[in-house]
Amino acid sequence: MSLFNGGFNGIALVLVLFVLLSIVGVGDD
Repeated sequence: MSLFNGGFNGIALVLVLFVLLSIVGVGDD
């Protein structure tokens, strides 16, 4: 359970960072 929760949080964090980078890239462009 702990491993699944940690993995989910990691994936969610990566997705959030990717979205932020995409928004910044589009805004900068």
